[in-house]
Amino acid sequence: MPGPRGRNLWPVGVVFRILAGRAAHEDIILEAHLPPLEVETSRFPKFAVIWLHGLGADGSDFLSVVPELGLATQPGIRFVFPHAPYLPVTCNGGYVMRAWYDIISLDSDSRRIDEAGIVASRQSIRALIDLEKERGIPADHVFLVGFSQGGAVAYTTALTHPEKLAGLIALSSYIPSPALLTEESAIANRDIPIFAAHGTQDDVVLPSLGLAARKLLTERGYAVDWQQYPMPHSVCLEEIQAIGRWLAERMRAIDNG
Repeated sequence: MPGPRGRNLWPVGVVFRILAGRAAHEDIILEAHLPPLEVETSRFPKFAVIWLHGLGADGSDFLSVVPELGLATQPGIRFVFPHAPYLPVTCNGGYVMRAWYDIISLDSDSRRIDEAGIVASRQSIRALIDLEKERGIPADHVFLVGFSQGGAVAYTTALTHPEKLAGLIALSSYIPSPALLTEESAIANRDIPIFAAHGTQDDVVLPSLGLAARKLLTERGYAVDWQQYPMPHSVCLEEIQAIGRWLAERMRAIDNG
């Protein structure tokens, strides 16, 4: 749909998609363990991109961006789009929706979150990294990408992962638990390439939260490629194309390494 200044915005997951009631919960709980969706750009992928959706969405949310990344001529890539489990979300009145962790309260410049849920989701993403290793793609050829709440999990997982990863992309997101990063930051990923982007008109995850994440990371010595776009809580074509160029550059650097 048309975005600000003529940009095209992807209709990413509605943050407050409500799945309420006992019957609804019983119907959907069986879907919590759906296998991730996958897209491969060649028969023998050399890289993997694990892409995490936002609150209330599912793994299909970013399938349509793959062709727009402009990576058809790059080495083969396996895109993995996992589904978050269904959880009651406290800040949404306890309604059940796909969520990587519970958000207890929303403030303009912070989030109160369930740290145990962050750790559980991190473990799920680590299992996906292990699966890629079993399928022949080493950890240092795996990128983590996340939008909004998915970006918060991507930040946490990548920066605390004990094996070197290929890169980290956080879109319209924030760091949910600085204390967890302080306690568990991994030496293996102290130099991980990071691309972070945010919409200047975002009224769901305010730009100040994204800037606070950048500030925390730069103060701790991480190099962050920071981009802003005149858009709300979404992604735009210009951003997706920038991500494609960034991924292509990282993959070339790894291949030439």
